[in-house]
Amino acid sequence: MQTLPKERRYETLSYLPPLSDAQIAKQIQYILNQGYIPAIEFNETSEPTELYWTMWKLPLFGAKSTQEVLSEVQGCRSQFNGSYIRVVGFDNIKQCQVLSFLVHKPNRY
Repeated sequence: MQTLPKERRYETLSYLPPLSDAQIAKQIQYILNQGYIPAIEFNETSEPTELYWTMWKLPLFGAKSTQEVLSEVQGCRSQFNGSYIRVVGFDNIKQCQVLSFLVHKPNRY
């Protein structure tokens, strides 16, 4: 058994290496398959006390394909490259966020 090196972990899936665009697409497809509403959020920091992130545009209520969501992720990346960016899945029945994962971490080290 090995102890992980001490480094900050962020959101769901943060113990894995950074996700490729294909892996992000699979996670987004899961969100769509579950009937959740995808949204993209960004923030300059990812501190545990930072509860509220800025939403990139409106939630993607009508999104039917992963490509629609990925194109919005790319748009957010190009405009806010120095920010953390995550994809969030909202459950419209429970009226809450049910999952989120980082799709971009800024290079600050």
